[in-house]
Amino acid sequence: MDIYLVGGAVRDRLLGLPIKERDYVVVDSNPEEMLDLGYTPVGKDFPVFLHPQSHEEYALARTETKIARGYQGFSFHTGPDITLEEDLSRRDLTINAMAETAEGLVIDPYGGQVDLEQGILRHVSPAFVEDPVRVLRLARFAAQFKHLGFSIAPETLKLATALQRAGELNALVPERVWQETQKALGEAHPEEFFRTLRHCGALAILFPELEALFGIPSQLSPTHYIDSGSHALLSLNNACLVSSDPEIRFAALCHSLGKACLTPNNWPAQNDTATASLIPLQQVCDRYKVSAQYRDIALLTAKYHALIQSAKTLAPEALLALLAATDSLRRPERFLAAVAAAEACLIQPDSTLNLVEFFKPLIKAVKTAKPTATITHKTIPAVKDAMLAARLEALRRVLAV
Repeated sequence: MDIYLVGGAVRDRLLGLPIKERDYVVVDSNPEEMLDLGYTPVGKDFPVFLHPQSHEEYALARTETKIARGYQGFSFHTGPDITLEEDLSRRDLTINAMAETAEGLVIDPYGGQVDLEQGILRHVSPAFVEDPVRVLRLARFAAQFKHLGFSIAPETLKLATALQRAGELNALVPERVWQETQKALGEAHPEEFFRTLRHCGALAILFPELEALFGIPSQLSPTHYIDSGSHALLSLNNACLVSSDPEIRFAALCHSLGKACLTPNNWPAQNDTATASLIPLQQVCDRYKVSAQYRDIALLTAKYHALIQSAKTLAPEALLALLAATDSLRRPERFLAAVAAAEACLIQPDSTLNLVEFFKPLIKAVKTAKPTATITHKTIPAVKDAMLAARLEALRRVLAV
């Protein structure tokens, strides 16, 4: 058998980036030989094995044939007759279709090294249109490598658009969409993931709540117009400047999905986008089975971002009400994550606000506040009133008002 390092590890080494994981292709072998050598099979659908010591993945070289719609509609063929070039030809992008020998020799039958040097994301073959997951991966790589100046080849973007128009994206299971979205949220420029999806028409299918924001004004000020879709991507970009936490980034992106429920005619009188945002946001979370940690921070941000953004102008009574409504005393980290997301949602961020640091001493003061006066009648209302007075006094001391 011949073993080759393939895919992302080869690409990242050539780019001088840290290698996160290593995958291997095995040519001129079969499952029986792999088992005899102590490799452990993984799953039933693919000829993939785990190395007995390193537990890294080793896949038998294979070809694939499209037999049905969707990313699972493929039949696979493995055998000693399958060459390395044939295996690499089924991969999505040229920069992922390179292999490396144990001696470090790069095998590059589809021009991946040239595309790396030129910063181009290009499909390997017209078979790109057979797998809808490739649209998600293309968008994710656009997000991952934007800071290196990469762009998508026009012909590749056309194939992604054709794949969308053929209805292939409807076959994607929610778990896979969210898996790629989570990875994208952790990249240097996750806004490029959603921008790429929009360019090929996929955003309207996968995230219609976000697509609906484009063309809707984010605010009515005639001096600073930006539509709500662009504002959402700007907020995501702002969040990346202050946090690598994907939950905070997701919350910033989704903070005003409800603006699509409003119209310019009813906006001045009914500017309750906070409440409106909760419905489409919950739809996104339900559709993709988003974890409670993502969902809760996003919902807090959507509901309270306007109050949080104006926190430094609020009276102590309003601040205390906000801290109570957001359950910040029991779950301060969750609330502070929402604060970070809310600050990122400002169209023109103010570095002097630093709202997370503003709220930290307030939360501490309220949590540790105790009534100073003796409570003569220890009824529940009396205790509550005494605690409220103590907390307000603690806030006033911190705020020096």
